[in-house]
Parts: sequence; C-alpha cells; structure tokens
Amino acid sequence: MGLWSRRNWMTLAATGGFVAVAVGAFAAHSVSDPRAQDLLRTGSMYGFMHTMATLACATFMQVGARRARFAPAFFLSGVVLFSGSLYAMALGAPRWMGIITPLGGLCFLTGWAILGWAARGVDPI
Repeated sequence: MGLWSRRNWMTLAATGGFVAVAVGAFAAHSVSDPRAQDLLRTGSMYGFMHTMATLACATFMQVGARRARFAPAFFLSGVVLFSGSLYAMALGAPRWMGIITPLGGLCFLTGWAILGWAARGVDPI
C-alpha cells in the first residue's frame, strides 16, 4: 500500500470535510464582515463538495474504475489552493492572493475530467 492509498485519500477527505464544516460555522457565527463571510462560505462549500468527490473516488475504484485513483490529488489540491486562498483573504491576506484561486478551480476541473474518464472503465452492465 502506497502513500496515496484509498485509505489515505479517504482520511484526507474526512479531514477536509471537518475543516469545511468548521470554517462554515466560523463564518456564520464569528465573522461580522460580509465580504469575509462570503469568502469563507464559498471556500467552505467548494471544499466540502470536493472532499465528497474524493470519497466518491473510493467508490469508483471499488467498482473497477481504477483510473479514479488519480482524481483525489486534483480535488484535494484544488481545496488547498481554491478554498485556502479564499480563507486567507477572508482572514486578511492581501487581495493578490486571489490569483491563486483560479489555479484551484483548474485542479477541480481536472479532477472531474479524470473522474469522467475513469467512469469509462466501469462495466456498462
């Protein structure tokens, strides 16, 4: 079993889900600035969505779509880049950090494209 085993992807996804919920709650209950709240909520939503996609990859792999093993790296990198840059700006980082956000979006798109490609490996029944 390698470093990037299904178990490790699932553990990272669970951790990402925890962080997304915690940040969402922080935005709702501890932040008064509307712009910061919006950035935190957006980052939380995309982070949660893509940690769930990472968990879905484990299911894809289980049903024979072995190529799905490549998608979690892109989904979770996207969470770090996209959500992380939004979190940083919400907490006071300079606005130029926003140039990182689209790179995370590209990671998300790449992960979804890989997952679609992987689906082609599932028995059509």
